[in-house]
Amino acid sequence: MASTLLTKAFVGASSSCEPSRLASLRHSDLGSANLRISTHRRSPPKKLEIHAAGSTYGNYFRVTTYGESHGGGVGCIIDGCPPRFPISEADLQADLDRRRPGQSRITTPRKETDTCTIFSGVADGYTTGSPIMINVPNTDQRGKDYSEMSKAYRPSHADATYDFKYGVRSVEGGGRSSARETIGRVASGAVAKKILKAYSGTEILAYVSQAHTVVLPEDLVDHNTLTLEQVESNIVRCPDPEYAEKMIAAIDAVRVRGDSVGGVVTCIVRNAPRGLGSPVFDKLEAELAKAAMSLPATKGFEIGSGFAGTLLTGSEHNDAFYTDENGRIRTRTNRSGGIQGGISNGEIIYMRIAFKPTSTIGRKQNTVTRDKNETELIARGRHDPCVVPRAVPMVEAMVALVLVDQLMAQYAQCELFPINPDFQEPLKGPELYSAALF
Repeated sequence: MASTLLTKAFVGASSSCEPSRLASLRHSDLGSANLRISTHRRSPPKKLEIHAAGSTYGNYFRVTTYGESHGGGVGCIIDGCPPRFPISEADLQADLDRRRPGQSRITTPRKETDTCTIFSGVADGYTTGSPIMINVPNTDQRGKDYSEMSKAYRPSHADATYDFKYGVRSVEGGGRSSARETIGRVASGAVAKKILKAYSGTEILAYVSQAHTVVLPEDLVDHNTLTLEQVESNIVRCPDPEYAEKMIAAIDAVRVRGDSVGGVVTCIVRNAPRGLGSPVFDKLEAELAKAAMSLPATKGFEIGSGFAGTLLTGSEHNDAFYTDENGRIRTRTNRSGGIQGGISNGEIIYMRIAFKPTSTIGRKQNTVTRDKNETELIARGRHDPCVVPRAVPMVEAMVALVLVDQLMAQYAQCELFPINPDFQEPLKGPELYSAALF
């Protein structure tokens, strides 16, 4: 009994004694009747407490982005990526090239190759299960363009609120509020997209459906057959050639005046497994909304019928069920947008994300200085006249990060034991994954 009590006391001491004090205890001391070791667990010193900083997303597939617009570089660290999965820098570069600046006259003229390097977590072309670090250097910084903005706040930009929150900010390029931060999202999203495609056949495609007042009619795009080639066929990333030209003209009209416009990106998900998402606080559409709205310049999110659904009655809006030729339960319409009760139902998930006009413009605006004096500001620098063409791969990336995290959660909770085949479907992993690898 004494030995048991002594062992418990010594274990308890490990949480309250410094290593040096424990090391100094001699075996003879342990037998001393005068030895007293406290088992009380002290609170950790304040300096060891870690507060969330808002740069990490995900529970199972966790992504942390780092870097600033005019720092040494930007990138991400992926923690929780499944091991033994083939990943190369070329897999990531394709989406990074779609996101990079300087790709057309309707994007920022900043010249960056955005060439990525994988520093860890991949060996011989396969993931190892350890954290994956991906870095992209900044090579075309022009800090002098921000001299005026170091004194005066850009209207509707994060300049002022960063000062309000932190009391200090990185002036050049907007620091963490710059869209260059999204490089880490797009790189990690490319990994997520490849996993989803290989494991469950899931495809994610986004496109520009509105630029300023030019709105692409929904019936002109078939979400069942839409291809990446259609989206990438023009510089505005609208899959309809006629409306693409109208959008480009609308952006050009404000670009030459030093102004900007906003727009809408539509994103679809085909072959999403059933069962993704959880009731109440972790509903799938809630996670998608959070992820999409975390992107720079976002101002609105709709899924399925969205706000237009409020104009319908229940009998008009409900998606009627039926059984298809394969015995699967399907819906004849899809006003739910592929999600019901916060859980994916196997239909196409579709959503729309609204982006505001770029706040940094080359026109005179009223503002105040950091020392609270009213002034006028004409912003210099290189900025997008409309962010939506480059936002397309960003939206795809954030949707992919949500879905791969939810896929891993579904596998962990609901496929640990054999599924109920009367209601559940397998996530279709082994066959598709093997086909993707070999």
